[in-house]
Amino acid sequence: MSAAVAQWGQFFTLFLMAFALGLDAFSLGLGIGLRGIRLMDILKISVVIALFHMFMPLFGFFMGNYLGLLLGSVANTVGGILLVLLGSHMVYSAIRGDAVKSFDYRTIWGLLLFSFMVSIDAFSVGVSLGIFATDLLLAVLLFGLFGGGMSIVGLLLGRKLGHWVGGYGEAFGGAILFVFGLKFLI
Repeated sequence: MSAAVAQWGQFFTLFLMAFALGLDAFSLGLGIGLRGIRLMDILKISVVIALFHMFMPLFGFFMGNYLGLLLGSVANTVGGILLVLLGSHMVYSAIRGDAVKSFDYRTIWGLLLFSFMVSIDAFSVGVSLGIFATDLLLAVLLFGLFGGGMSIVGLLLGRKLGHWVGGYGEAFGGAILFVFGLKFLI
């Protein structure tokens, strides 16, 4: 009986961790979606985010305890700086209009950079999973499911709200990314 309770406890813990990681994908998706986004791009971004949410914890898991903790804090700082820069650029380009080239998530590098920024904290979580005896396959599948699913919801909601806020959508989305980047840095 106690083994079953321990398994449910582990599942519940991994479920909560996956939800927390998915909230990052949701909020960043909301910010990007406010700029306006095609449905095919939503699917593409969400699949790549789901893959990053699966591979980043695996990478962190296998990095080892000491090296992983060292790189994990550096990775969070770099991710925060990138989000602040991206958010600032989005606000600036919304104010300046067509005079400034905006961040393009549709390019392969833009998509990979965005997915990396969204999944950076999954690396740190993977490091901590390596310390504890946990079901790695279940964790990775839950992280991918929540990361991809919640990014779809955020992108779709942002897309819908973007029609209401009009030209201010990019500025508002940039502000969300900026604040989220500050959260990483503080």
